[in-house]
Amino acid sequence: MRWVTSEDVPRAGELRVPAGAIFTPSARELAEARAIRIIELRDGQAAPAVPPGRIVALGADHGGFRLKETLKPLLAGLGLEIRDIGVFDEKPADYPDIAEKVAELVSRGEAARGVIIDGAGIGSSIAANKVSGIRAALCYDRASARNSREHNDSNILTLGARLLTAGQAEEVLRTWLETPFAGGRHTARVEKITRIEQQYGKERGPSAAAAAAAGPAPTRGEGPIAALIDHTMLRPEATRADIVKLCGEARQYGFATVCINPYWVSLASSELAGTAVKVCTVAGFPLGATSTEAKVAEAAAALRAGAREIDMVINVGALRSGDCDTVKLDIQAVVRVSHDAGAIVKVILETALLDDAQKTTACGLAQAAGADFVKTSTGFGPAGATVQDIVLMRHAVGPRMGVKAAGGIRTLDDFRAMVAAGANRVGASASVKIVEAAGK
Repeated sequence: MRWVTSEDVPRAGELRVPAGAIFTPSARELAEARAIRIIELRDGQAAPAVPPGRIVALGADHGGFRLKETLKPLLAGLGLEIRDIGVFDEKPADYPDIAEKVAELVSRGEAARGVIIDGAGIGSSIAANKVSGIRAALCYDRASARNSREHNDSNILTLGARLLTAGQAEEVLRTWLETPFAGGRHTARVEKITRIEQQYGKERGPSAAAAAAAGPAPTRGEGPIAALIDHTMLRPEATRADIVKLCGEARQYGFATVCINPYWVSLASSELAGTAVKVCTVAGFPLGATSTEAKVAEAAAALRAGAREIDMVINVGALRSGDCDTVKLDIQAVVRVSHDAGAIVKVILETALLDDAQKTTACGLAQAAGADFVKTSTGFGPAGATVQDIVLMRHAVGPRMGVKAAGGIRTLDDFRAMVAAGANRVGASASVKIVEAAGK
């Protein structure tokens, strides 16, 4: 007899279970929400789960599609499980999108290695190496493949479909997979690579992180509307099925993030694995009146579970008391733990509780503390975002910091008004309605 829990339920497809397996209520609910086909097997038929160390994330743009399909039998023959994130035909596709998806899986530990193929392999290598923890190597023969593993402990291989025959690519891939990291004197050098990554990640600071997260602002009738929206569900009564549906909508429409309560971060991270949609969660929510230590612990736990954006609530009472040092240090502590994990921080001001001078002060403190965005509201306060507040906040932080409008944004006209006022991220629970109204 085997118990099936929610952790056993895959994101899609089918679930094979032993005869007589008992589902927990949450597992049954999740399987139904994901439309998973349950297959009950005879004794001895159920295959053990593949550990992450045997999983290879595989992706290609249109130029590498055919070579990707050619290399699949080699990977399967070595007993590896393939996570194919596309493309699935030869329609034009952008290699940075593919590279990011493969690199994210490897970075999060959901795949031990990654293989990315485009025309020359160069662009995919450059793109993948922008993701924290990735050491992508473009290899063109057995010697370069061996060196990249022995000396550099590369965890992603990029290949140029126009530069290698299928036979040559198979030799490179097999050598790369079978060559272990040599360790020894090379360990210290790889550690130096990691320190460089961490150093420059911090030095770029919030402005670069915020710019990457925000993207371009849309204008009326055009622009990446969905990519500027945090698809939000912060209701305390939200169920597992609600979160699965939210993530499905985020995948379908291409929202920037799903913004959810911390309890659901692990589930959302699993649902969105292999996509460009990030997981955003909250800290000190919705009052902001917890201790700094509690906010840091909450953020750290969410980051370990897969969150990549943290929306923290400012200490409103301290700000209204004129205790600016407490407010700044509170933000700074959450920023530090988040930036160390490669995540960005948005600081919720709860503008409806502040006068204009306090809003301006809060923006300055958030900026001084290294935050990436300032945000209007939790959605649980006395009022939500207003155009006037967005104008004030944008003026206070200047052009390089992010401004997020949230609370009461329910229509396309609301969205456009906030963006026109200076917001480069919008939090909304009516996201699907907004995007469909725009015809995107």
